[in-house]
Amino acid sequence: MDEELLARFDADIVRRGYANRSEAIRDLIRERLVREEWRAGEEVVGVITLVYDHHVRNLEARITDIQHDHYHKVISTMHIHLDRDNCLEIIAVRGKGAEIAELAAKLIGLKGVRHGRLTATTTGKALA
Repeated sequence: MDEELLARFDADIVRRGYANRSEAIRDLIRERLVREEWRAGEEVVGVITLVYDHHVRNLEARITDIQHDHYHKVISTMHIHLDRDNCLEIIAVRGKGAEIAELAAKLIGLKGVRHGRLTATTTGKALA
């Protein structure tokens, strides 16, 4: 392995607080396997976060309607009032990767959503 690349990796390991390279490599492998689960259509879990302007007409109702349309994928939600104008919606989801990504895109694309993100992870069944 290139010495400069290894030095950068070692510096990253220290910043992240890993005990050793093996621990860091293990997590890199798991990250790759989780991405594969999403691509392969396995059952996966994730979190959709939305920051939105609650003054936008009917936006909260549209967010709720979409969740109801996909009730079998939505595990739980949390609504947080950030300030007078902005809310944070946290939506835990479970299902096939492509279906979850499609649901996230519908929600994130709504007018009035200022920022949205899908954080993808695994159910853990396929990882030891």
